[in-house]
Amino acid sequence: MYALVTGASRGIGRALALLLARRGYDLLLVARSEDQLTALAQEIGTLHQRQARVLALDLAAPGAAETVAAWARQQTDQLTVLVNNAGYGLWGRFEALSLAEQQNMLQLNMALPVALTHLLLPALHQVPRAYVLNVASTAAYQAVPSLALYAASKAFLLSFSRGLRYELKATNVSVTCLSPGATTTSFADRAGMGAELQATANKVSMTAEAVAEAAVAGLLAGEAEVVPGVLNKVSAGLTSFVPKGIVEKIAAGIYEKYL
Repeated sequence: MYALVTGASRGIGRALALLLARRGYDLLLVARSEDQLTALAQEIGTLHQRQARVLALDLAAPGAAETVAAWARQQTDQLTVLVNNAGYGLWGRFEALSLAEQQNMLQLNMALPVALTHLLLPALHQVPRAYVLNVASTAAYQAVPSLALYAASKAFLLSFSRGLRYELKATNVSVTCLSPGATTTSFADRAGMGAELQATANKVSMTAEAVAEAAVAGLLAGEAEVVPGVLNKVSAGLTSFVPKGIVEKIAAGIYEKYL
């Protein structure tokens, strides 16, 4: 059994790869950093005696999904798990951020998982039981001023996951959406968040390993959505009951005051 993980070189993707190896899967690892992927592959072999193959690639580049899918099909005919984890955020006011950079983020956060899932579903249908894990965020449950497009991209991924899950309910493929909250990764640095905002987030952050544990347990149990952590579950759930304007004001109070 093979699991393909995008954005596997660090953070939640790395933790998911290690945990899936511990669960008995061989790995197909994809990210930009070849050095980090190679080190992870060696760690997987040493710790879990599983095979890990690597593909270093800019996943936002044109044709990236096609390249990954073709490579995956060459590596195995037993692809069992697809983890669409690659993605990032941009913090700041929409009109102040570079349009090109925001479009690059949308390509990675939305277009890539859609294309990769479409291209690899035929392979996933060839095994007795298969799984797709799309990594969204608790930001998927609300609009977030200063993370407007990031939150919107994760809302898209959540909706796509649920719709696809229903379409595939009578098949061998189960689709799960993971929506973590603040996690101890390089996300905040990549998003351009300042030290004060990062310090606030760190007070409630989960480790990538804890997020991965919840994700894999929910994935293999066939859950539709996984929101790790009690605080994250409560905050995501409240968005269904609290008026949107109030939710957005609270979010703005957390993020915009540090701009």
